[in-house]
Amino acid sequence: MAAPALTSLSSLTLRSPTPFFSFLFPLPTKPICLSRSFHSLSLTPPQAKASDIDTTFFDDLNPEEDVVFDPPTLPEGFTPPPSFDDGPEETEDEIAAAYEELYGPAYSGFSVLGNDVYVMDSKLKKSSAFGKVKKEKVRDGFEERVVQVRRVTKVVKGGKQLHFRAIVVVGDKQGQVGVGVGKAKEVIAAVQKSAVNARRNIITIPMTKYLTFPHRSEGDYGAAKVMLRPAAPGTGVIAGGAVRIVLEMAGVENALGKQLGSKNALNNARATVVAVQKMKQFREVAQERGIPMEELWK
Repeated sequence: MAAPALTSLSSLTLRSPTPFFSFLFPLPTKPICLSRSFHSLSLTPPQAKASDIDTTFFDDLNPEEDVVFDPPTLPEGFTPPPSFDDGPEETEDEIAAAYEELYGPAYSGFSVLGNDVYVMDSKLKKSSAFGKVKKEKVRDGFEERVVQVRRVTKVVKGGKQLHFRAIVVVGDKQGQVGVGVGKAKEVIAAVQKSAVNARRNIITIPMTKYLTFPHRSEGDYGAAKVMLRPAAPGTGVIAGGAVRIVLEMAGVENALGKQLGSKNALNNARATVVAVQKMKQFREVAQERGIPMEELWK
């Protein structure tokens, strides 16, 4: 029974029904041999023959012959550049300055450029005990004072992220002041960020010769409202909180200030900046009105 079943199964598999659209695409009468077509293709690149290389250039060349260098003639009016040895000799001060620029003044114990003799190399990076590079303080004439450092949290999917927010006021005590804020995971990094941010927001405060305001002014920022008044010489800065710090860093010595709204340190510092920006000098007002300064008090 197994043999007739196999013959019938083989006959079924070998026979394929003729599709109804065979009249459009007639079947080939001869079998196609794909192996011959693949063997006839060559994938290797063509190689150059020895006879194709031109070597006629080396026929008249004698390798033992001495070749004479014949440079081209120089153009008229050509002056050769001076040699390095023909230049003026460097003085001892110039040599010492170059040596100090490379190695620092501590090697010789004498400074030609006016640097500190007790510093080995000013360009050397200072690292702390943990291997972190310390950032040197920027010496641009501005002093820094921290107003507030608070711990803030940010709720994320995995929990809470703790950061520190610092408010810093910078000023040169000559009329320029700036307020900045910065956040970081460490207090020192937050203070450095806020100091950089404060230097980007520097403003100039108009002051009289008695180091006070030229006139009254008020400013608000958010829910904070600040009132500023000029004061007589010898009064001092009578203000509190962030208002006092901003005025002292600006160089104001006689002034009255009052916080009328919110007690938020950042908003009060920025409200002080807004109030100061509204002030004008007497000459600016006279120039806008087109009158001399003497007529302002008439």
